[in-house]
Amino acid sequence: MRYLRQSLLFLLGIALISLAMANRAVVSISALPADLAALLGVHWSVELPLFLVIFASIVTGLLIGFVWEWLREHKHRVAASRSGKMAAQLERELAVMRDATSVPKDDILALLDKPKA
Repeated sequence: MRYLRQSLLFLLGIALISLAMANRAVVSISALPADLAALLGVHWSVELPLFLVIFASIVTGLLIGFVWEWLREHKHRVAASRSGKMAAQLERELAVMRDATSVPKDDILALLDKPKA
């Protein structure tokens, strides 16, 4: 299994390196369309290799997806936390009840309640 994982990571690395080598051309990334930038007087742009733009887009998409799922599953984490706290509380109450009733008042009942080995 370890060799399979390492070979898949190696193939992924080769694919990413070949993608980067094939897309080395510099592209201009602008924050606003040219007409709107001229109207507002803001001409922010940066020139980057295309593979950096592709990799940054992939990483940004993954991060947005992870945060989205984390927020979506919040109600499930809250319910699990409540259930865990309730189970712990019920176990404490059960332990208290067992301690209160563990001393039998009759020797015969003590023999009957004694666990079998």
